[in-house]
Amino acid sequence: MTPRCPAAPASASSRRQRSGRRSALRAALWATTLGAATLTLPLPGPLSAADVSVSVAGDEDLEDRMRAASLSVSAEDEGTTDAQELIAAAQADYRRLLAALYEDGYFSGAISIRIDGREASSMSVLDRDAQVNRIDISVTPGPRFSFGATSVAPLPEGVSPPEGFATGDPAGTVVMRQSAQAGRTAWAERGHAKAEITEQRITADHADRRVDAAFTIAPGPRLTFGPTLLSETARMSAVRPERIRAIAGLPEGEVYAPSEIDRAESRLRTAGAFASAVVTEAEEIGPNNTLPMTLEVEDAKPRRLGTGIEYATTDGLTLSGYWLHRNISGAADRLRFDAEVAGIGGETGGIDYALGATYTYPAFLSPDRSLIFGLDLAREDEPNYISTFAEASVGVDRYLTETLSANYELGFRISETEDANGTRDFTHLLLTGGLTWDNRDNSTNPTDGAYAEVTAMPFLGLSDTESGVLGTADLRGYRGFAEGRFVLAARLQMGVVAGPEIEEVPADWLFWSGGGDTVRGQGYQSLGVGSGDTATGGRGFAAISTELRTRIGESWGAAAFVDYGYVSADPDFAGGEWHGGAGVGVRYFTSIGPIRADLAVPVTGSVDSVSVYVGIGQSF
Repeated sequence: MTPRCPAAPASASSRRQRSGRRSALRAALWATTLGAATLTLPLPGPLSAADVSVSVAGDEDLEDRMRAASLSVSAEDEGTTDAQELIAAAQADYRRLLAALYEDGYFSGAISIRIDGREASSMSVLDRDAQVNRIDISVTPGPRFSFGATSVAPLPEGVSPPEGFATGDPAGTVVMRQSAQAGRTAWAERGHAKAEITEQRITADHADRRVDAAFTIAPGPRLTFGPTLLSETARMSAVRPERIRAIAGLPEGEVYAPSEIDRAESRLRTAGAFASAVVTEAEEIGPNNTLPMTLEVEDAKPRRLGTGIEYATTDGLTLSGYWLHRNISGAADRLRFDAEVAGIGGETGGIDYALGATYTYPAFLSPDRSLIFGLDLAREDEPNYISTFAEASVGVDRYLTETLSANYELGFRISETEDANGTRDFTHLLLTGGLTWDNRDNSTNPTDGAYAEVTAMPFLGLSDTESGVLGTADLRGYRGFAEGRFVLAARLQMGVVAGPEIEEVPADWLFWSGGGDTVRGQGYQSLGVGSGDTATGGRGFAAISTELRTRIGESWGAAAFVDYGYVSADPDFAGGEWHGGAGVGVRYFTSIGPIRADLAVPVTGSVDSVSVYVGIGQSF
């Protein structure tokens, strides 16, 4: 390797130098595509390191990418002091930085790496007496190239190369790799699992600053899913083999598609019985153009215990816990018990108790359905009512797409309510249907994406109990900006009870506003219909929350928020009342999610108070 790589552009008549450049370009592309060997030595822990400087002529953004690609910079960050390792890192940087330039479309750049004034390429890694005090990296990117002639062929009918890979677009090896891979994937999605890129022709014209790129794909035969096999580890699983296959749900005999493999892995992971799950394609095509699949699973621990704690100055202390038993009968089924005690030491009536049990049987009738039995017992001692109920249910959760799921449930409920309208008994037959959309990047600390849960529950009254419909919606959105330093989060909650009058509805189905889950800064369930001893919940409800979050360093964050809530007596939202609260909070980030502490005050009404809310996970 020469000190400057590659050399300055040659004249058009210099065929030998141009050929060398084309060879270098091909080598760099394959290095980034196929992972050609690059000398990367293990670096020791932080001590004191040589100073490393990186300069790129006229492009600060490119300088950041050069620093990210440099092993010398990594060595400085990790405190490497061994001279031989530093020399090796500097020499490896020629190829790494050249590949980074090619990724951004700079095909005639020049790189100089000097160690204490000497070009790194002239030094020996084996020199045990060498010393390294300073490494100076200088990059002259040269002009950015554009694509000339481009081609990915053949492609399936109706498929075109992706945007960015066309004559006149900025050139770069990243776009080339993505375009070639997109062509291979297009064939795979149509059943050609063994499609491969068999040839690439890439030439750089330095005089015209143009790169011609052509890729040839061999589709291979159209395949169908073959038999589903189990690896040795999977055969040792406590889950029965036929249940592992049923949960994976690979469609044997149907046309091969990579998306089916992804769904199979997702089903196995979400079944709850496995700590890991991988589906592997056979290397060789089977009889009659079939492709056998092998399932590799590792069992999760059969039992799990969890606890939770949350505190608010008005709501009091909430303690919760659960016990989970996985794979009870060898069918990947699971049994879970939940318990919660809320309102301890709070100003929200008495103490609330809840017990629940859930049995889940995955792959019920189809791989994407789970059968669920539930039993819930609860007593809610709230400021304006006391409600005791028992409910039994059976339902199905159905996976529709990676982000969308549905649930259907039939339930039977008996309850007793004591509120401003007296003591009443209710008996209901419930039919619940719901949809959940979730594409958040993280469930406990989302920075991008959306979450939506919509539920409709028609209820049939028995034994002189009225009938009607209860509907709820919870919509959340997240958007990061300023390079991820800030996140804007918003939430909209809505609810209606249609059919019976307020006094004919169980008190715990009516809506209130105020407290940590609706309007922070306002008292718990402080807004309903009416006031004083005659206050009840409403049949119409809406709440909106906005929160601006920022991260401060690695472990800390802060937030500012505004919440508003609305409750009306009627489901058409007419004649209701608003109230609002606002505040600030701090976040401490842990492996299980952020620990949250919020301070909030009212922004409506005459109440002068400060509320504190503490819990695990973001507020929504």
